Amino acid sequence: MSKKLNIGLFGFGVVGQGLYDIVKTKKLNIEIVKFAIKDPTKKRSLPAHLFTTDKEELLNNPEINTIVELINDTEAAFEIVSRALKSGKNVVSASKKMIALHLDELIEIQHQYGTSLLYEGAVCGSIPIIRNLEEYYDNELLHSISGIFNGSSNYILSKGFIEGLDYDSALKQAQDLGFAETDPTSDVGGFDAKYKLVIAAAHAYGVVVQPDEVFNLGIQNLAAADLQYAREKNLKIKLVPVAKELDDRNVALFVLPKFVNDKEFLYNVEYEYNGVTVQAAFADQQFFFGKGAGGHPTGSAVLSDIAALRYNYQYEYKKAKEKTDLNFTNNIELTVYLRYDDEELVEALNFEHINERYYSGNYKFVIGKINLQNLIANQQRISDSKAFVAFADQLTGVSLASAAKQTAEVF
Repeated sequence: MSKKLNIGLFGFGVVGQGLYDIVKTKKLNIEIVKFAIKDPTKKRSLPAHLFTTDKEELLNNPEINTIVELINDTEAAFEIVSRALKSGKNVVSASKKMIALHLDELIEIQHQYGTSLLYEGAVCGSIPIIRNLEEYYDNELLHSISGIFNGSSNYILSKGFIEGLDYDSALKQAQDLGFAETDPTSDVGGFDAKYKLVIAAAHAYGVVVQPDEVFNLGIQNLAAADLQYAREKNLKIKLVPVAKELDDRNVALFVLPKFVNDKEFLYNVEYEYNGVTVQAAFADQQFFFGKGAGGHPTGSAVLSDIAALRYNYQYEYKKAKEKTDLNFTNNIELTVYLRYDDEELVEALNFEHINERYYSGNYKFVIGKINLQNLIANQQRISDSKAFVAFADQLTGVSLASAAKQTAEVF
């Protein structure tokens, strides 16, 4: 039998409002008792007595047995979530950066205090990928997880490909629609996708990695020439996070723009939609698709977690408990496309093999094999010189899926 949940909700923005809209239409034995907000002067759609700016009114209220955390402040979110878990309250959170940065500690707190933290809404909005990794794939060997995890950057790329907009115009539209922040770095720079990847990888492989160890390169340097090149090859460019088992001892994580062809699921994922491809040893390739942002899509994922807490559901972190010998590594060879101006950058990147090299006026590129560690070492130089790098396995006929099936031999 399900238990009654009395909720203290931190944050009443787009997702908080979306969650409230959904809860009030359902009869789920759930009641939102109090809302904690930052700005008391902002006009609200609910009676004033339901709101407070004092977090203690929620954390110290014995009537509240469940905390839902939907705020933008990473460190404040961690304090709220950790204190709630330690005080015996279960928690639902959608703060991907906070969870990715503090995942080890949050797992330990749950084990120590016997409380539950659920965060489906933190990864890919409405797509139930965490629960599937926990439950469906718990005994499955996963070769790789990849996809489109960030709706803002995908919206910009779709505008460029489908409607011919330049990067700055597409970004401005994304900001006007609320898909991208005033400072869009987290979205277009691949940071948001990286935090989500770190969380997903913990459930897929049992490996908890600090985000700053994971390489991410975004789409800020994308130029019209790169889009034109992709069109000529009947490819699209997507910003793709990848978690990939290299062999029985090593797993790699990275975020890079990627050329995708029309045979790949991600080719047709456009605008604010997300998609996740799981390449498994036994189930083979499976694909999850849905809205990755917005009040109601993300609110539905948060509600799913809340509903699961009525039955005392917890993540078991089964693969982490198995203590496999898997370790995170950046020692992986990738085939990349590099569009550049600075000849010295090509030398500094130390390509192991160059398949193709092209010069024409202001447009120069190379396609070749490179160690990820060389990209990491030259990341600032790539950014400063406005070079554009994309994962280019489709340009050599070696796909991620087929490469993932080769264990020790990478690409």
